[in-house]
Amino acid sequence: MIKDGMLKKGALTGQTILVTGGGTGLGKSMSSYFLTLGANVIIASRKADVLENAADELRSETGGNILAIPCDVRKYEELENVLKMGIDTFGGVDTLVNNAAGNFISPTERLSHKAFDVITDIVLKGSYNASLAFGKYWIKEKKPGIILNIVTTYAWTGSGYVVPSAAAKAGVLAMTRSLASEWAKYNIRSNAIAPGPFPTQGAWSRLFPEVLAKKLDPINRIPLKRYGEHQELANLAAYLVSDYSGYINGEVITIDGGEWIYGAGEFNMLDNVPSEMWDEIEKYTRNRKKE
Repeated sequence: MIKDGMLKKGALTGQTILVTGGGTGLGKSMSSYFLTLGANVIIASRKADVLENAADELRSETGGNILAIPCDVRKYEELENVLKMGIDTFGGVDTLVNNAAGNFISPTERLSHKAFDVITDIVLKGSYNASLAFGKYWIKEKKPGIILNIVTTYAWTGSGYVVPSAAAKAGVLAMTRSLASEWAKYNIRSNAIAPGPFPTQGAWSRLFPEVLAKKLDPINRIPLKRYGEHQELANLAAYLVSDYSGYINGEVITIDGGEWIYGAGEFNMLDNVPSEMWDEIEKYTRNRKKE
């Protein structure tokens, strides 16, 4: 398993990238790699203290140029402020990574409408707020731009117990493809990544509390029988925001060790059949053919 960066040094030099939700989890891991490759990085989220601590840590680790800006992506004017500060600091912003998200597990009938709103507002409203603000800027200034959205595999399959997230991510998936078609004429590319299980502090424990994880270990759903490494996702993200992927537009790339395909295969459950039982199954099948 490769845990190193895959792009050459300086691959993102001169590029300024905004990562929403960039102070924790996968957002922080992507930001770290972008900085390593020479990009200027802006991280934005609601918790100023977490954001500043992350910026200090990333600056110390990479020596890169990083700007931390508190921002609630549900509020369009705050994203406009992030854009303005990015322009003032770095002379412009070239790439938007819509990573900010929220999620928790619950039977849908237990949710209040406000709980539903919290998730859909962060995931869907936050993503279209940012995309609209930055898209308008790029188009007005006749600048090329890149949008990378972080979605999930159940954005197209749906999933019980995370209905607000599934509905919101499906909207982001549709927006990814729609803007890829509409804004390509402005030299704005739009793509997405659909990650599978990549354990992160905080979010992982909310989705898989210990009492649940013991009974339903998510690793059993993954054919590769391991979780994703953050660097693996960061490598893919860096590629998609780099010039190396200049002909990729409107694509959604799954990185989940085969999890969603395994869950969709009607007979994949036969993994649970012990080898000695296959002898009996084969005898039965042969006998049926003779009848």
